[in-house]
Amino acid sequence: MSHIHFIGGEKGGVGKSVVARVLAQWFIDRSAPFAAIDGDPEQGALSRHYKEYTQPVDLTASESADQIVDRALGGERRVLVDLPAQSSRSLNTWIASAKVLEFATEMGIGLTFWHVSDGGYASTMEIQRALETFGNRLHHVVAKNFGRSKDFSLFDESDAKKKLDELSGKVVEIQELEPTTMYRIDRFGLSFWAAANVAEGGLALRALERRRVRLWLDGCYSQFERLVGVM
Repeated sequence: MSHIHFIGGEKGGVGKSVVARVLAQWFIDRSAPFAAIDGDPEQGALSRHYKEYTQPVDLTASESADQIVDRALGGERRVLVDLPAQSSRSLNTWIASAKVLEFATEMGIGLTFWHVSDGGYASTMEIQRALETFGNRLHHVVAKNFGRSKDFSLFDESDAKKKLDELSGKVVEIQELEPTTMYRIDRFGLSFWAAANVAEGGLALRALERRRVRLWLDGCYSQFERLVGVM
């Protein structure tokens, strides 16, 4: 059974692409067949860090966006879609144009929407709107990105959290990777595997930086492994 994972969060700067990249590495490390879709054709992080697995799509063009479903129908695999900020209108228009969610159900394709959040008001309200839009037609995961914020009390006490619980949604916590290490990974365009394992060459991280990346990935993976039924 194929499964499409939409990595979203309408607000920019919440760390959607970091979560998408960690998921890509999780699939790779588990030898799970997957295809990566980058919704930012010009400056996409998946295209830069995992280019051998990634193809860009233009969500504003149905013919291009249709490739998301095409990849899911092409074989039993996960399809990972990194959505750009401010893309909900384009995504919703594409979904409505061919009743994509209903078609996925008919074809036995699983669907999960990852709501990446920094815990702020704008992010929390966006989660609530998305939950109301999609309801129980797909699975929901809220990813608290502690690399962007340390305080998620507003979300925890919100109507969005209540709605998530009503829909049997899940919450995962993405802890912060040491900022200097993350900066070097982003600067060099490294995959998280390369950051954790490559010990020689001009792009290699220092020994303790590589260890921090491995420990951080282990922590992220332990969160993903709790998501039975939505992965």
